[in-house]
Amino acid sequence: MKPSFARPLILSSLFICSLTLQAEDGWQHWFKEGLGDAKIVSGTATYKVENGVLVGTTTDGSPNSFLVMGPFKDFELEFEVNVDDALNSGVQVRSRLAKEGDPAPEGAKGGKPLPPGRLYGPQCEIAINGTAGDFYDEARRGTWWSILTGTEAVRTDAAKAAFKKGQWNLYRIVVKGDHYQSFVNGVPTADFKQPNDPEGHIGFQVHGIKKGDGPFSVRWRNVKFKETR
Repeated sequence: MKPSFARPLILSSLFICSLTLQAEDGWQHWFKEGLGDAKIVSGTATYKVENGVLVGTTTDGSPNSFLVMGPFKDFELEFEVNVDDALNSGVQVRSRLAKEGDPAPEGAKGGKPLPPGRLYGPQCEIAINGTAGDFYDEARRGTWWSILTGTEAVRTDAAKAAFKKGQWNLYRIVVKGDHYQSFVNGVPTADFKQPNDPEGHIGFQVHGIKKGDGPFSVRWRNVKFKETR
């Protein structure tokens, strides 16, 4: 074989090997260089990747916006997050996109259908007010899953104090079967079961703000995802 052909084959083999090594433990590393296949839904907030950090920024008068991936069933998700004090955020799991003609989601407040493209379902909260790590039923029941499932006991003083204002905070979210768990900086912050959302999207939220406020940003880094069985 001529050298001119050998080098591309060697480089190609090395590239394939590097992909295999990255996938050996099953973890995917999201947003290292760009947004990939993720898409923005529900609102008009902006998302970009800067030096490996996903940055979501409010736009004037926009409703809640989400950068979505999936759908997925069982998984583990880890990330670090830092949010501006004036903004709250969250990460949707097993959430669904409303479609034209869909009835109101089961349990929805007011019993009205959602506008097409609206993401709804369980959201792991990102906030500085003591609710971080709890799950909120976004755009549907409009309350906390710890209340809905009678698992408020996990919301200890340590859980409420786990999120550190103005710092990078480490989240771990585990969803398997009907079991949902979250940990903020290693502290258990949610642990409940509910069977109504067996599959859905992961969505990184930029919360809506009033006109004239902001702009505010939320930043995620070292986002790791692994499907489980």
